[in-house]
Amino acid sequence: MNPETATQLISAAALAKLGAGLAVGLGTLGSGIGIGIIFGKSIESSARQPEALPLVQRLMFTGFALVEAQALYALLITFILLAAK
Repeated sequence: MNPETATQLISAAALAKLGAGLAVGLGTLGSGIGIGIIFGKSIESSARQPEALPLVQRLMFTGFALVEAQALYALLITFILLAAK
């Protein structure tokens, strides 16, 4: 089977579903790793310097919101790809 006929056998809807799965999978994977690093480092820094806890918490939640936005954008891209026919 030559490559030209192989690409004709795969429909656009199948490729859109594959892309949607990859988008949400990789997007949430990166987001999960980022959130783990943010919370781990904030716990470590508050254990070392408890008096800086309010500043650490504010920065932690700001970073969490930015990283979580990545997962939401991946979910948005997934819905766009699944809606395309």
